[in-house]
Amino acid sequence: MNKILFMHGGGPTAVINASLYGAIKQAKESNYFDEILAAKCGTGGLLKEDFINLTNIKEGKLELLPFTPGSAIGTGRDHLEEEDYRTMCSICVKHGITHVAMNGGNGTMEATYRFSQMGKKYGLKVCGIPKTMDNDLSSTDHSPGFGSAGRYLAGSVKEAAQDVLGLPIHVVVIEAFGRDAGWITASSVLAREKKGDAPHMILIPEVPFKEEDFLKRVKELYDEKGGVIVVASEGLRYEDGTPIVEPIFKVGRSVYFGDVSSHLAQLITKKLGIKARSEKPGILGRASIKWVSKTDRAEAIECGKKTVEALIEGQTGLMSQITRLSSVPYKVEIGLVEITASVIKAKGMDKSFYTDNYDITQEFIDYASPLIGEDLGSYTTFMEK
Repeated sequence: MNKILFMHGGGPTAVINASLYGAIKQAKESNYFDEILAAKCGTGGLLKEDFINLTNIKEGKLELLPFTPGSAIGTGRDHLEEEDYRTMCSICVKHGITHVAMNGGNGTMEATYRFSQMGKKYGLKVCGIPKTMDNDLSSTDHSPGFGSAGRYLAGSVKEAAQDVLGLPIHVVVIEAFGRDAGWITASSVLAREKKGDAPHMILIPEVPFKEEDFLKRVKELYDEKGGVIVVASEGLRYEDGTPIVEPIFKVGRSVYFGDVSSHLAQLITKKLGIKARSEKPGILGRASIKWVSKTDRAEAIECGKKTVEALIEGQTGLMSQITRLSSVPYKVEIGLVEITASVIKAKGMDKSFYTDNYDITQEFIDYASPLIGEDLGSYTTFMEK
């Protein structure tokens, strides 16, 4: 008898349920598994033996999964010790669970690796499905969740730009996710249709923050345009690596940053005497199904399928990955990679993707454009100088 268990880890994305959909579909269509289960809220649910039975899920509910934001089975950020992995293996044996698919980012893939190694002693197969809107998982061209997060930010900045263009009296600082890497923040560049369009400044963690230079550039843009849009990563740091705003709370890999956008807006107002306001979409940017990238959704489904295929073949300790074959036309291949330290390591942006003067390069635009899906559309104005 074969039983498969699905688990989510870390923050949800707009397409984490799409991967779950692909995984469930593959599990059902294979006729390999007698039972399909999910651990409620991730590894914490497994340790509590709190399961959701998905074996006989109604087709209508299943087909809604790819169009549902958040995590339909619950996710978590549990800190696991060595003993927890032994306990999870014992629980799986107790309940007849033979295969496990874990969907998550860097921390979850580390847990997947450790679980798979411990699982070998129990005859348990464990593989991973990539998920991180931060796009910092290595050994994959990009991660499911990133395209939709990038699309949301680019679309939102494009809309906000029309507001600022119509009332050009202040600087608006929009904060984006990305504690270690600027992938999402950089995606805001896709809001532009031509040179001079917003965002006017893009601040990423890869470029150390220099307050004097920042304020000087803001003043120049304000004098030129009247209304300015700045997009800044939550993970901005000074040259010595210190965050520009001290984190409010930190447990393991989970960091709750202070309001970077608020800090920058206050700097602008206090130091330059210019009216400034801050915006922080936060979880709105990862929960939006209306701004989802169709490309992202489709790839998330295929990653879920590929991981289940690997488990059926008897593989363990692997993660599905996306390999780009070409950008024009956009074409990828969904494959598998062994989970190692190099996979788990956070992937920053390549230096060819950004400049040192608050901007993003054409190379990044070429890389990211296919991932956010269809065109964002155009607006009109009579306010341009």
